[in-house]
This record gives sequence, C-alpha cells and structure tokens, in this order.
Amino acid sequence: MTELRAEDLATIYAEPSPRVIAKARPAIDAHAQKFIEMSPFCVLATSGADGSVDASPRGGGTGFVHVAGPNRLLMPDRSGNNRIDSFRNVVEGSGFVHLLFFVPGIDETLRVGGRGTLSADTDLLATMVEFGKPPRAVLNVAVSEVYFHCGKALIRSKLWSPEKVQRSVMPSIVTVVHEQTGLGEPASQESVEEIYKTQL
Repeated sequence: MTELRAEDLATIYAEPSPRVIAKARPAIDAHAQKFIEMSPFCVLATSGADGSVDASPRGGGTGFVHVAGPNRLLMPDRSGNNRIDSFRNVVEGSGFVHLLFFVPGIDETLRVGGRGTLSADTDLLATMVEFGKPPRAVLNVAVSEVYFHCGKALIRSKLWSPEKVQRSVMPSIVTVVHEQTGLGEPASQESVEEIYKTQL
C-alpha cells in the first residue's frame, strides 16, 4: 500500500469553500450554546506530552457540560476506570482539547476546541451534583474555536436509526476484559447493569 504525502492531498481533495472556512467561530454563539445545552454526550480528545492522542466518551444529563461564557466550558468528571488518560494529557501534555458534541436525533455535530485546565475546587464541584454526588474534578475549557459539522457521517452510519443491535450479541464488558486479561471473573450483562446503577 502506497502512503500518501502532504502534497498528494491536493490532488484528491478540492479546496474547502469560503463558507466552510468561515463557519469556524472564535466563541460560542447562541446556536452552539443551544446545541451544548441539549447534548447528553460528547467525545473528549486530548494530546499527550509524547504526541499520543486520547479520545474518551463523556456523558451525563442533558446539558451536563456547562456553558459558563462565550469562551468557557465546564465539564464535570464522573466516576470511571481511573486511568485518567485525558486528564494526564491536559496537565502534562499540550493542554489542547477538542470536544465533539452529539444530540440524539440531530445528524449534525458540534466541535469545540481550546485549552483545558483542571479544578477540584469544592465550591465549584458542589454546583455540579448529578446522580446524587459531586464530580471528582471539573475540566475548564478556554474555548478558541467552535464549528458545526454537517450530518453526512451520522446519516451514512444511520446512528439514530430505530433499528438497534441487540445487546446480547456481545458478552458483557466484564466478561470481555476477563477473557482478554485473565483478571477478575466473568459476569452477566444483567449484573453489570446493576453495578452501573450504583456507580454513575
């Protein structure tokens, strides 16, 4: 397989239209704010000091990421696997972050970029109680770029189609990890769902 070089790209892809370039905005406007306030899910991308990249799913109640101003977002961090790859990248890496927001039923997505810092200020954490508990930390994003993606990717994937894969086609995540690592014990999907109920 021949690898493409930078100069090859111009022979394959046309220049983006002026509108595509202009839609990247330096701040959160009313449309972007509304989208974020409707979003229960996003993907957080960060870069590490060694050049590695991490992308992590983040979710909560609708509008779980708070718009604190036209150039500021606050994302609470809920319980997870404690790898904290994303947050290590924020404090040890470039500090640059990108968020890709999804709203169920809408094919367009919203991308927000900026520089992140972390806070564990108790007063701030107390303002973001969800699922009966405060977050462990808050990601503060100084926003520098905001733009909407067209819906082609989600339309092609039929992501919001009512036809869904039955959960039973895959073993539970606990069973998968047990088979991959030999650690822990396999467990049914039902037992995993019970664990989720107490650990959100």
